[in-house]
Amino acid sequence: MKKDIMTKHTKIVATLGPASESIEVLEEMIRAGLNVARFNFSHGEYEWHEKVMQNVRTAAKNIGVPVAVLADLQGPRVRTHMNEELVIESGETINIFDVSLDEEEIKNIVQDTKVITLDCPKIIEQLSVGNDILIEDGLMKVNIVDITEKYAVADVIDGGVIKNHKGVNIPDARIPLPTITKKDYSDLEFALAHSVDFVALSFVRNGQDLVDLRSHMKKIIGDEMTLPRIVSKIECKEALNNLDNILGATDAIMIARGDLGIEADPSRITILEKDILKKAIKHLRPVIVATQMLASMEHNARPTRAEVADVTNAVVDHTDAVMLSGESSMGKFPVEAVRTMAQIASETEISPYDDIYDVMPLTFSSEEVKIAHATHDFSRELNASAIVIFSESGYTARLLSHFRPDQAIIVVTNNIKTYNQLALAWGIQSFLCVGEDSRDKCIDETIESARDRGLIHAQDLVITVLGSTKAGKKLTLTGTRVA
Repeated sequence: MKKDIMTKHTKIVATLGPASESIEVLEEMIRAGLNVARFNFSHGEYEWHEKVMQNVRTAAKNIGVPVAVLADLQGPRVRTHMNEELVIESGETINIFDVSLDEEEIKNIVQDTKVITLDCPKIIEQLSVGNDILIEDGLMKVNIVDITEKYAVADVIDGGVIKNHKGVNIPDARIPLPTITKKDYSDLEFALAHSVDFVALSFVRNGQDLVDLRSHMKKIIGDEMTLPRIVSKIECKEALNNLDNILGATDAIMIARGDLGIEADPSRITILEKDILKKAIKHLRPVIVATQMLASMEHNARPTRAEVADVTNAVVDHTDAVMLSGESSMGKFPVEAVRTMAQIASETEISPYDDIYDVMPLTFSSEEVKIAHATHDFSRELNASAIVIFSESGYTARLLSHFRPDQAIIVVTNNIKTYNQLALAWGIQSFLCVGEDSRDKCIDETIESARDRGLIHAQDLVITVLGSTKAGKKLTLTGTRVA
């Protein structure tokens, strides 16, 4: 274990790409504060994903800390289907077709009018007068003024250059595509074969989408203990309307502010972020805040003041993780972006603005919740420096993480999946104990390793927690001075 690894409570998810694919760069990113490596399956070939996943695991092993692997599925994305670029200007009228008709059929219907084609069959049937269509992250906007049997007529509100294969959002229309597409199923099989720790599902609409995904994964893997945890990406209006339903079925959520800021009123995006965060934490669901957090660092070595404020705001709201996208995948400064994000998180966490004065509530109560709450109170009362837990599934550790204790949360597990998956949970530093060692011995060895890493120090008081046995529930809390 090395002492020069950046530690903070808030975790960092970084999207990987050409800028961050090598073992050497990944090791630097891990030392700077990387906790979860995101693979965006909207891009890249399987050969590349496989190689870089191996690099992540090699780099994590070299450094001696867990790094979770997250496979982000593309989902039902609608895109433009253009043979050549098309300039549209504000105030003019255009026609919208889908790929149900070929180019010759479209030419026979309209001769002189500009045409945009969408790659989603039968989408015209789902459109209504008044619908806005936003193209390329909302840079261009048209509004539907008439619907015919085969196409829609739209007025251009915000013009620009329409290019091929650009993303399209239609906030108030039902997209006639399944949430889990044929491509997603193929990508999922690849991801499961490579033992990813998390699977992110894009454009989640309701809880049933997650039931279907989990059921499909169980059919492939069989062993529930080795299943990836599901991250639901909240990025469309339908998800906002079904948020409670989604939170009941998912393992974690990502506030995907890019598409969410297009689907919803962009002036409300920060309010929505706060609302979603608060509700997710109550449901004991880890939260990732994503999109454009340090976007200027894709090209610049320093972030803007507004970007620093954005990351700070998410940390103050007690998010589990913040995410980098283009900054770490394509940018010039992937290591610096991770280090900057970690420094912002660390500075915010030691400030009074990150303090929690009342224990954050949960939407449920159980014996395990009461145990975690009591452990939190006991540790605070004794002014302990750390809480050391043995946990096979990670559930007890996540419960304790929910209460956001001031103490370091050090978790030892004999489950490699748990070891990696806890990399996403706020405040948790996990250690792996394999073999036939007893739990007591694992905890003793972990305390020594945590001291070597600088997480705790000689003569610190730590509270050790041993959980249930097969014979029945049992809890042991012990105060120990670090040697």
